Amino acid sequence: MILNFFFSKLTLIFIFKNMLTHEIQFRVRYAETDQMSFVYYGNYAQYFELGRVEWLRKLGLSYKTMEESGIMLPVVNLNINYHKPAKYDDLLRLETTLVKLPTVKIVFDYKLYNEANELLTTAQTTLVFVNIETNKPTKAPVELLTKLENAF
Repeated sequence: MILNFFFSKLTLIFIFKNMLTHEIQFRVRYAETDQMSFVYYGNYAQYFELGRVEWLRKLGLSYKTMEESGIMLPVVNLNINYHKPAKYDDLLRLETTLVKLPTVKIVFDYKLYNEANELLTTAQTTLVFVNIETNKPTKAPVELLTKLENAF
């Protein structure tokens, strides 16, 4: 009975982690690198946006549908720690994880790995849900909260 409870709880943790973390892979293009063949530091923000867009898509949502329903999602904070450089033609794996249940803000953590599974970069972004008409912060869309309610 205790063992069964343990495995049930472990399964739930695995399901929630899967729901809250999404992975994508992509290859570094030449145009994203500097003269040393390293990814230019400013391009990492675009990688993290790619991760967020695909994270939302996995839930069945999109930036496009949120904007069509009157919600913008600007980044208000970005923190990046560079551990090792990504290089031209590297195949990268980006983990995007929702940190906590969204309110007016939504916070994501990121981990970027190369093919050798070396951690290259960690980051965190904070975005704010903004009403397009009033240009003021608003609560997270009900549809998003409904999809996430069991994860927290």
